[in-house]
Amino acid sequence: MVHNNPGQAGRGGKSSIVSGKRLIGTKFACPGVSLSPSPGSSMTLLLAYASVAAALSSGLLALLGEHRAAWTGPALQVAKLVRIPVPLRPKPAVGHHRRLPHAWRRMVFALLTASGVSSLGAGLLQLHADAAVSGQLPFGLPWLHWHVRLDTLSAFFLVVLGLGVIAAGVYGPGYTRQFAGQYSFGALGLFTGSFVAGMEGVLIADDAYLFVIAWEAMTVSSYFLVVYQHEHASHRRAAFLYLLMGEVGAIAIILAFGILAAASHSFAFDAWRDAHVTPAWGTAAFLLALAGFGMKAGLVPLHAWLPEAHPAAPAHVSGLMSGVMLKIAVYGLLRFAFDLLGDVQWYWGAIVLGLGTGSAALGILYAVVQSDLKRLLAYSSIENMGIVFMGLGLCMVFIGKGHVQLGLIGLVAALYHVLNHSLFKNLLFLAAGSVVHQTHRHDLEHMGGLIKRMPVTAGLFLAGSVAIAGLPPLNGFVSEWLTFQAALQAASVIDNGILRSMVSVAAAILAFTAAVAAACFVKLYGVAFLGQPRERRSAHAHEVSHSGMLWAPAMLAGLCLLLGVLPTWVLDAMRPITRQLLGETLTSASARGWLWLTPGGVSTASYSAPLVLLAMALAWWLLRRLERRGPAADVRRAPAWDCGFGGLSPRMQYTAAAFAQPVRRIFAPVWETVETSTPETAAANPLQVTALSYRLEIGDRSWRWLYLPLTRVVEDLARQTARIQTGQVRIYIAYSFMTLIVLLGVVS
Repeated sequence: MVHNNPGQAGRGGKSSIVSGKRLIGTKFACPGVSLSPSPGSSMTLLLAYASVAAALSSGLLALLGEHRAAWTGPALQVAKLVRIPVPLRPKPAVGHHRRLPHAWRRMVFALLTASGVSSLGAGLLQLHADAAVSGQLPFGLPWLHWHVRLDTLSAFFLVVLGLGVIAAGVYGPGYTRQFAGQYSFGALGLFTGSFVAGMEGVLIADDAYLFVIAWEAMTVSSYFLVVYQHEHASHRRAAFLYLLMGEVGAIAIILAFGILAAASHSFAFDAWRDAHVTPAWGTAAFLLALAGFGMKAGLVPLHAWLPEAHPAAPAHVSGLMSGVMLKIAVYGLLRFAFDLLGDVQWYWGAIVLGLGTGSAALGILYAVVQSDLKRLLAYSSIENMGIVFMGLGLCMVFIGKGHVQLGLIGLVAALYHVLNHSLFKNLLFLAAGSVVHQTHRHDLEHMGGLIKRMPVTAGLFLAGSVAIAGLPPLNGFVSEWLTFQAALQAASVIDNGILRSMVSVAAAILAFTAAVAAACFVKLYGVAFLGQPRERRSAHAHEVSHSGMLWAPAMLAGLCLLLGVLPTWVLDAMRPITRQLLGETLTSASARGWLWLTPGGVSTASYSAPLVLLAMALAWWLLRRLERRGPAADVRRAPAWDCGFGGLSPRMQYTAAAFAQPVRRIFAPVWETVETSTPETAAANPLQVTALSYRLEIGDRSWRWLYLPLTRVVEDLARQTARIQTGQVRIYIAYSFMTLIVLLGVVS
């Protein structure tokens, strides 16, 4: 079934979606499948289905591989009964016990990689097709089938998902060997596959029923991945906190969906796009959606789960959670606000801008004082998600005020940073996983000197650090620069003085976060990779032996450079998305050709990443020439001056806590800091101090200001509710009868 419907891409007459948008529908019936006559559009949906199937198959294969002994024995008996020739019979696992798990692990991750490739292919093809393809699956309730839809917005996030899954699939076989014999690989593979399938299901869902099912599959599966190393009490606590906050967020999303479902009398997104919702109910639905999706994105103050859960998960899962799962929350908010609600209000943008600005500032301030490697990266994700929401907030403000072209800059900046963060944060988590894999340490205070022992990993980590710090010519600079450009345009077009001041403050805070982010990753890289090893394990570390643990971050590092050098190509690829959501495209971005990026026009601001890269290459070449020909050629290498102390030792180096001390002193009210120093004295002379131990604890104030009071309220409500739990069956029957009477009254 094929039909052209210009209104299907947006909310009926209310939306500013460009007319003429093609929607290609394909209805799937069991057991056969009838495809649309458009082969290209049908291919994208089939690739999306193949991606989900491959992810689920990888999980089932991992489970079968772990329990292969349960079916290998019966298979041998069947082979004997049917007289299968000996060379074709299944071999017992005795002689192949060591090799079979490795081969099985490679097959599991090969299927996961295939899922990522299918997702990437579906997204790229759909972006190129610039059309929306829909379908219906014969699952669910008899009167409530699953509706699926793939348009340019979901296609973009499928690209983000595909790149992350490919990196995890390439990295995983070597990394997960350390868990052999200690943890269940079947559980890891099963929940990784269902986690990926859940995220893919969210992206292609076109009704509330399928969306919520896929969302819950994503949340519950990632809970089991966080608690995978379950013998650690901190991991169990982190997993419970993540699941609790994830379910609270899901309730908020369901309530937001309920408002639109009540207005349209349907669970299908197509009906919601045409539903009439009053401004008050629309704002209520948006705030509920912002709370639900913002909790999953880790916005402050709903971020408490993120720095606990991400470090607890295995490295490739941490990369997926931070690099991809957080972006699924951004997709959900974009889908709900711009596509399903449609009438974007400027004060929605002000709220989003405020939350994004606060998240960016507090996230990087919490990151810079961390000494745990993965915890620092997790807090940095809060900062980067804040930057994404700053772009979205600016877009909403401009759209609400009628400045669509300026809104496009904010939207493109947010989407670009979504893609950029998914690349360099995944890269950093994978490289950090290699460091932890080799040193068996998370604490930066126990590292040092790794650049000589793990040179390739150190180089890849440096690329990710430069990208996340927002330095040219890598990709992080482009998206942050675009966000600046969107904010700087506000002064000339926004007439509301308070709102104009708010945008100006947000721009200043964005500049502040960029500076602190640079300091944060200088600290991280300097303490972990430079200097001398602070511990024996770091001194004996070596480069990872499995090539996949190097190829995966190397692929991501190459993409960081490519997206940083050729931003105009990326913005051109985003035109179908902006056309779908806002009805216009940012034509001024490439007004001077591919060499120059001019988002606000040629006369306002421009940036040429290729020329910056060329200038840096020329500067490096000239420096090398001067070193070879000038006086520097006669300089000899000698040990560093030790100030007369008789040799440098690792104890003389800057620690992570010492590096961050100036920031910690200046912004002391941000954290709950407890410093304790305990002197040890000699037994013969109590005045003689022989040793001094120092302990620094940095806490998150949101626990005392928000979460602990909420915990007390919930506990009080639970105690009050416990009074009606009498333990008498007749009382419970009376409760059921009264509930039935109330429901009958509501229905009637």
